[in-house]
Formats: sequence, C-alpha cells, structure tokens
Amino acid sequence: MADVVESLKLLFDRPNEPLITPKGDKKAVFQLTESFVPPEYANNGVELNNRFGDDASEKIPLKHLSVYPSFPKASQLPADADFSLFLPKHQDMATEVIDAFMNVPQNELQDFLSTCVYARANLNPQLFNYCYSVALMHRDDTKNVPIQNFAETFPSKFMDSRVFQRAREVSAVVPQNVPRIPIIIPRDYTATDLEEEHRLAYWREDIGVNLHHWHWHLVYPFTASQRSIVAKDRRGELFFYMHQQLIARYNCERLNNSLKRVKKFSNWRDPIPEAYFPKLDSLTSSRGWPPRQANMRWQDLDRPVDGLAVTISDMERWRRNIEEAISTGRVINEDGSTKMLDIDTLGNMLESSILSPNRELYGSIHNNGHSFSAYMHDPTHRYLESFGVIADEATTMRDPFFFRWHAWIDDTCQKHKESTHVRPYTRSELENPGVQVQSVAIESDGSEPNTLNTFWMSSDVDLSRGLDFSDRGPVYARFTHLNHRPFRYTINVNNTGNARRTTVRIFIAPKFDERNLVWALSDHRKMFIEMDRFVQPLNSGQNTITRMSTESSVTIPFEQTFRDLSVQSNDPRRPNLAEFNFCGCGWPQHMLVPKGTEAGATYQLFVMLSNYDLDSVEQPDGSQLSCVEASSFCGLKDKKYPDRRSMGFPFDRPSSTATNIEDFILSNMGLQDITIRLSNETVPNPRNPKN
Repeated sequence: MADVVESLKLLFDRPNEPLITPKGDKKAVFQLTESFVPPEYANNGVELNNRFGDDASEKIPLKHLSVYPSFPKASQLPADADFSLFLPKHQDMATEVIDAFMNVPQNELQDFLSTCVYARANLNPQLFNYCYSVALMHRDDTKNVPIQNFAETFPSKFMDSRVFQRAREVSAVVPQNVPRIPIIIPRDYTATDLEEEHRLAYWREDIGVNLHHWHWHLVYPFTASQRSIVAKDRRGELFFYMHQQLIARYNCERLNNSLKRVKKFSNWRDPIPEAYFPKLDSLTSSRGWPPRQANMRWQDLDRPVDGLAVTISDMERWRRNIEEAISTGRVINEDGSTKMLDIDTLGNMLESSILSPNRELYGSIHNNGHSFSAYMHDPTHRYLESFGVIADEATTMRDPFFFRWHAWIDDTCQKHKESTHVRPYTRSELENPGVQVQSVAIESDGSEPNTLNTFWMSSDVDLSRGLDFSDRGPVYARFTHLNHRPFRYTINVNNTGNARRTTVRIFIAPKFDERNLVWALSDHRKMFIEMDRFVQPLNSGQNTITRMSTESSVTIPFEQTFRDLSVQSNDPRRPNLAEFNFCGCGWPQHMLVPKGTEAGATYQLFVMLSNYDLDSVEQPDGSQLSCVEASSFCGLKDKKYPDRRSMGFPFDRPSSTATNIEDFILSNMGLQDITIRLSNETVPNPRNPKN
C-alpha cells in the first residue's frame, strides 16, 4: 500500500514530461510496456524508458490491464491545449476520465495505478491533473494520497512569465548543491497605477487566493456521472456563500484603495471598460494567455471545437426564467412539476451543476458567463485562439471582470433573500436568552487595543516540480503578499442561565461607505466578512472567551496553502491526509485581514453568541472531523455542513426593523470599532529556505 501511494504521488511530477523519463527527487522510473507508451513514442518509447531505468534508484512495475480505457472524448484534447471546466466539451471529457478512475474497484490500487499511468501517458496534462485530483479526493482507498500544490505543478498559472526563462537558466547553470538565489517576482508586472483597477492586483493576483478558488472547485465539481461526487450537503448554498464572501472581501479592499464598490455586470450587451493583460504564459500550450482590450463586448459564441454554441439571447432568456422563479418563489422541474425555491436550489441553477432542477429552462448562466468573457477576442474560433484567464479556475480571479460578473451572480441571489418568499429573522431566532455580551475586543501583542496590523511579506515557492525538461533541484521564486500580525479576540459574557453551549460568530466590515457616510443596514449587511465561527461552552455566570486569529474556521494555515507535500506526507504527525487534502480549499490565513490603510481604516467588529439549540447539526455517524480549519467555506468532508443556520447568518437576510447596525444589536451581540493599519514595508518570511 505504502509503495503504491508513493508511486501515485509521482504522477503529479513535471506534468508536461512524458512518463518515459524519471520522476521525483529520487528519479524513480515507471516500467512502461508498449500498452502504456504514448503514440508519439510508439517506435522507441520502451527502449528510452529502459535506458532511463538503467540509472534509476527505483523501478516501479505496472500491472497489465485486461482492458485499457479508450477515452474517446478525452483523447480529442491535444496535449498542448488549455483545459477549462467551463467548456461543455471539456466537462464531458472530464466526466469520462473521472468515471474511468472511479470505476476501478476499491482497494485494487495496482489496477488504479496502472489506469492512471495509462491516462497520464495519453491525455492532456491539465485534464489529467484535474480528473486525477478529483478521483484521489473522492475514492475511499486513495484519500491519503496527497494532492500536489497546484502552484508548484503548474506554476505558469500563478506568476510572471519572465520567471521561467530565468528559472531554467538557474536550474541548468547553478549546481544542486550550491544555494540558488530566489527569482524575484515584481509586485507590479501586469499594469501601472495609471490603471485604477491595478490597485487591487495584490489581492486579485495573490497566489493563495487563486489556489483557494481552484481547490474549492476541486472539492465541489459541478459535473460527474457519480452523483455523490457533486451532491454534497448544501452544495448550491455554499456556491452562493463562498462567492458572496469573495465579493464582500473584494469590496472591502476597494474601499481601502479609494475605489467604489464593484459594479455588477447587468447589461450583457454593454462594452466592458476594464482591460486586463495577464502577463502569463501557458507552459502546457507554449502560448501567452490572451489579453482583453478595453471596451470589448460579449459576442454570440459559436466554437464547435469547444462544444460552445450559445447566444446572448439564450443567456437573457435563462435570466428571465430565473428571475421569474425568484419572483414567484417556485421552480419548474424537468417533468413540469414545481417546488419551492430555496438558496441551495438557486445556487445549483445559477452554476448549472448536475443538481440543477431544469437545465433546459434555467440554462448555464454562470459557466457561460465565464466563457463569453473569455472568448471576446475570438468568439467563432476564426483565429484559433484559446480562452482568457477568466475561463480557468486557477487564474479566473486575476481578472477584474470576474468580480463584476460575480457581483451580478451575488445580486441575483440577494434578490431571492430580499423577496417576500424569504422572511426576515424574528427576534427569537436572533437572540439567545440569558446570554449577555458585555464587551468585545481585539488584542495584538505590541499594538494599540482594537487595532489590526497588516504589512507586506516576501515568501518563496519552489518551481522545480513544474519546470519540465530541466535539471533537478529546488528553484525558488520570491513573491510579495499581504499579511498581518496574529491577534486574539476577547469576549466577556454573562450567562444568567445554566451552563450551555453557544456558537460564536465573528464578522468585520468597514464602518463607512465610499462617500464616508454611515451605512444603511440593507447595504452594510453585504459588506460583513466572516472572520471565525466556533462552538463554545459557557459556564453559568461570568465567562471570558479568547480565540486566536490562527484558529479561524474560515482559513487554512500558510503551510497548507504553500505546502511542500514531500515533507508533509512523511511527517509522522500527519498519518491521515484525507482532511489535509480536503481542507486545502480554505481561504488563505495570510489574507484573513483586509489591507486597511496607512492612516488606519475604521472597521466594525461584530460578535454574536447564537442559540446552539438552533445551530447544532447531527452528523450521520455522530463524529467530528479533526480538520475543521476551513469548514465555513468548505464544509466538512463526507458530512453535513456544521451549522444548521443559513450560511452568512445573521447577515444573509435583510432586517425588517433595523436601519443600521447599531439598531440591529441585541444583548447576545457585541459591536466594537477597530482600526486596520497598514505598515507599508516588506519583511522576509522566516520560513523561506536559507540561501
């Protein structure tokens, strides 16, 4: 078992190199037979493989399969093409490959390894990586196989293209036993500050933020033949909530940079003033990602090569049908029957997962919106151009238009929340009788009370696993990202009743809007970003609750975002990697706190101690998962979402009585002004390798 797991890990290594060549730091070689050799090496592949095997420290035998998968759809994607889950044809390909991996009988790991090696040798590397990762995560017998950091496997999706010429030079010229100086990625390489949207580049182009989005969609794929892979608890609602929080966090950053909140893209025939030049090269396709010029427009798509034949009129028809469902509060199923609309169903309708009740009627608005935006430069494939960054899950958040598009998605969901079919919360649903929050505060060592301190940090990521056809040994790129000093919450509570449990819910939001005016709660509620949520026992009488920022249920630690799995997988303290893989989709800890300003931005800290009797969830097996870092954004693996309340509670619905946040506060809630102050200096990450 252990040997097979080690072999499975090697299939992530250097994805564009053929399996004929050695893999991993120990230069292991898969012993290929003619059945496993890709067509381009049909004449001499086995011979070359044997030559490499002569010098290999380890030879990995493969089991002969009685039947090899044919992949009639997936094999149509050229090895040098980019892969996108938003394209119908690519979705069909992915489903075909995932099916082949999932259909290998459980605990037949030698068969599974051989099947994956065959697919790895014959399929597009990006398609293989996605399907392989989904299968590892969802098969019972491979949940302990670590999923490689995507930024290390496909680094070209995350950093300046000029890095890679320099990286190959370093790997070829500087010996492995000599310290290699990191390659510096400049903070400003996609635009200058003449482009006001570039003020947000540090956030949109952050490696951790984009890894989060990619990994979330890995955990929550929207298509698969095995319905259980898609039909996770409250999946559609989580699609809404995760992206709603992205928009809220993005709007906080916009205010910090003297910009208005993002403007939703509601008229789909209007020109798009925002341009974006990604400055990325695809090392798979050996092409640069196409840019988007200013004032381009959506155009009808007719790209048979991608399975795309959709018009703007189609999109507008689907939108009218969804708006009718929201206004009537009812959804029409495929068989003509109807059911009540809820946020979970609406999320599945908008994303158009296989859980959508009627894909013919409600279409595929979210996914096609990404495709329309990605193909404005070549909507009919006349110029043989591939899609822009907004059509790749790992790069889509780099584009400022992603947030305009998702602002419309969020607004559509908010219309449902604000409709007459969703009632505001009653006082009894909000209060927690006998629980009185007396004070809430934030403390950070060496800082003023109720002050959060942010700064810039330079960190290194190893590119060597993605540097195909180059010498071995680590090659580091150094990038600059936002970070903050650790802090703790202190909540003083008086419990006048018996000992009990409560759910502590912590949010922050800017105190003032872009005009420096106090918010109306109808807008303010959409700006609150969740910082933490946890269950806390309360003794009778006085209680002081303290909680470190590093314990947040929203985030994953820096080590998980930028994990070196060759180290993690051999760590005896981590014998089970299933939770580790799953929780990799959490929000990065270094981006928990908004940037703030050098002068200090005023935010409001909101704390609520809700009634646990209304919050608690009975899990099917009665157990709890050990890894809960990212449960707010990602749920719990193979379990129900760990909170019975609506996601975003209590801000997911408008209030029928309160006009501002002060009016909203009850005795079980606390509100405190805080300051977020940016120190505009860059410090090295102490985890960086010593050069």
